[in-house]
Amino acid sequence: MYFLKLIGRNSLRHKLRTALTTLGIVIAVLAFGLLQTVVDAWYAGANAASATRLVTRNAISLVFPLPITYRDRIRQIAGVRSVSQANWFGGVYISERNFFPQFAVDAATYFDMYPELVIPPDQLQAFLRDRKGCIVGRKLAQTYGWRVGDVVPLRGTIHPGTWEFVIRGIYQGRDTSTDEVQFFFHWQYLNESLRRSQSQLVDTTGIFLIDVDDPERTAEIARAVDATFRNSLAETLTETEKAFQLGFVSMTEAIVVAIRLVSFLVIVIILAVMANTMAMSARERLAEYATLKAIGFAPGFVRRLILGESIAISLAGSALGCALTFPVAHLFVSRMGTLFPVFQVSAQTVALQIAAGLLIGVIAAVAPGIRAGRVRIAEGLRAVG
Repeated sequence: MYFLKLIGRNSLRHKLRTALTTLGIVIAVLAFGLLQTVVDAWYAGANAASATRLVTRNAISLVFPLPITYRDRIRQIAGVRSVSQANWFGGVYISERNFFPQFAVDAATYFDMYPELVIPPDQLQAFLRDRKGCIVGRKLAQTYGWRVGDVVPLRGTIHPGTWEFVIRGIYQGRDTSTDEVQFFFHWQYLNESLRRSQSQLVDTTGIFLIDVDDPERTAEIARAVDATFRNSLAETLTETEKAFQLGFVSMTEAIVVAIRLVSFLVIVIILAVMANTMAMSARERLAEYATLKAIGFAPGFVRRLILGESIAISLAGSALGCALTFPVAHLFVSRMGTLFPVFQVSAQTVALQIAAGLLIGVIAAVAPGIRAGRVRIAEGLRAVG
């Protein structure tokens, strides 16, 4: 108890210096946590992917469609439980800044394949009855103030014209990691409109979604799907849903790496600041440490005293930084709109923040502790003047 009291008094001896150092640690740990959360948000889609879902796309590129007739042939492959399809729409709501993902889906099969999208039964039935109906995510509806029954106009970019949809349902995520900023409407409505305009994209889809009965057989079933369409006019590439999502992440891999490097660079900078603070404190107290050694305290006691002070300051700043991460993250994502569908501070991020704070405290105390432990009594006492 006396040892802890001594650490506390030493930590608060220079209140301004301690306060400024703690503030620096708070800012560094907060920035580290936010940057790590941004990285987690980048991988949120891949981490939430199901182990029983496969995605089939055109082997050349995702921009090339697949014939809708492939759906029945895929359904006949052993191990396939159900098949659905989705088309990227790419519409604009009011202005290009209002970006959110929009998909034309097979309403009869899509939502059965995604149980994590929870839709009230009456709203789902209303959607199924209305060809111009749409289902939107809870967060997306909150962002734009939409309600069930509202009409949402989208200006087509891939498919020209103004498309109007009626909101028939708002889904919620079953888990906190579920994306709630998606917009779904009927593939049949899109296809009928394309048929009237005599588009070459009629009776095609961007991807097929395959639900398999055994996650251990996903690789086998993926190979079987691709073998079915080998040497056809539109060969396929089938991969797990997670691999499909990671394909998009890989396009911005350099950004993710840069964010990671910056987050760790922040910790290194504050480590240098903390080390300088502890070096100044130890240098000012050489006479005190020499006195402690003169009355019988071992060098190890002096080192532990410096280490305890460094860890106490560092962990105090880390704890406050961790506590501030949650409200600041909430404020940040509220200002970013739908850019990050899933943005939550994970337990792993908090653990990294605490570990970083502890590491800062330990490393910053190494050099001052060694010097104080080695100081000669006579030399230390002469430092009084």
